[in-house]
Amino acid sequence: MFAGTAVFTYAQDKDFGIWYSIAAQKEIAKDLDFEADINLRTYHDAGEIEEVFIDAGLGYKINDHLSAGLTYRLTEMMEKDDNFHPRHKWFADFRAKTTIGDLDISGRLRFQQRFKTYFRDENDRESKETFRVRLKGAYDIPKFPVNPFISAELFLPVFDSGTRTVTKQRFTGGIDYNITKKHAIEIEYMFQRDFFPDMLDMNIISVNYSIKL
Repeated sequence: MFAGTAVFTYAQDKDFGIWYSIAAQKEIAKDLDFEADINLRTYHDAGEIEEVFIDAGLGYKINDHLSAGLTYRLTEMMEKDDNFHPRHKWFADFRAKTTIGDLDISGRLRFQQRFKTYFRDENDRESKETFRVRLKGAYDIPKFPVNPFISAELFLPVFDSGTRTVTKQRFTGGIDYNITKKHAIEIEYMFQRDFFPDMLDMNIISVNYSIKL
């Protein structure tokens, strides 16, 4: 579907952005779904567009607790020359979930590989591989369409000779409003800390609409 510990001894930049997404999901075979979404993300106090991207992929339900997915992303990204340039990225996901009463607990392990088309130096020509680990808790309020959730995610570089083991953190809280069985809106607040290339803290409001076809 389309949707650590830090040291404070030195100053970091701060920013605010609003993210928007529209997502669709369609079952194409038993336990196999096609998933796609369109996203727009702003930055510089939500006054400029940072990136626009499209995701398309497949999700497979292994059983009631496990699922997997494969996704391709095409991005138009604002680069250092103040122009938009394409980026390519693909993801491989493995997800697990369980339910304790009205509480849904889920985890996601994602491997992603990114390719740039705008090169400032030779390092930009190399792909960038990252493991992302996310833990999420969602409370399903009985007979009520609005459900709160929280999540935390770490970005862990792969094949990187640098000393930093975490390059990005995300902490999120929000609500999921089920308009009908097929339509839903998700509104969330996210605190994101980037450690690379420089420390940057972002406060993000995300608004997401999804439909099951």
